[in-house]
Amino acid sequence: METTSLRIRMETTSHRSSNRRSNRIGFRRLTLTIASFAILSASYSELRADIPWPEVVQRLAYENEKLARRPQGHNGEYFVVCTLYYTPKESGFTFERGFDATPGTKPGLHGRTYPRDFLRSVKKEGFGRMVTPVNGCYYIRYAGGNSFGFASHPTGGGGVLVDRYSAAAKLGQSGLRRGAVIETQSPAVQKVFASTRWKIMDTGGGLRRWQIDCYFGEDEPLGPGKFMGRPRATTFEYAYANARILD
Repeated sequence: METTSLRIRMETTSHRSSNRRSNRIGFRRLTLTIASFAILSASYSELRADIPWPEVVQRLAYENEKLARRPQGHNGEYFVVCTLYYTPKESGFTFERGFDATPGTKPGLHGRTYPRDFLRSVKKEGFGRMVTPVNGCYYIRYAGGNSFGFASHPTGGGGVLVDRYSAAAKLGQSGLRRGAVIETQSPAVQKVFASTRWKIMDTGGGLRRWQIDCYFGEDEPLGPGKFMGRPRATTFEYAYANARILD
């Protein structure tokens, strides 16, 4: 009886130990799964996140105040936030991709119709490339108010926009003026645009102080909704950079 009882206790203890090991393994696997999901969720959230402008404006003011307090002042150096604008292509605005591709027209288009989301994107970005040219013009331009028109090239106040070189900035900044050529030091910006030099050729009412809006070029949109403001080739949203005026 004692032997049998001892064997039962040993088997019970062994079973409990095995259960504890299994529970620990299961818990570790669950922890790793949750951690992996959290990483993926964080990446997805970053992709979908809007620019946190209150935080960005505060950081820009702080860094530029430090530069201004130096004995030499800014001396042609600024701390900026680089954002992106581009020329959307009509070919990407389809029902299959989730866009409102219902044909619509606007004053200045002479009755010609285009996908509604394409026209919305043109209003935001300034220009859009059509599938079919009109009288030799390949682009629709936003003319202000509710009016549109046709153009041979995307242009800014300083001439024809150049991919990965043209940029826009807020007017009234003595250093970051129209026509200035600047060099940005930012690995993120260089990776996305393969460029470190920009010429400020354009402006916009929605731009903020110390914001450099870099021109990416032509592309189909990343997706519907707020993703219309991003080209399909990149998920870039914004990046800080040290900028020096070269000319």
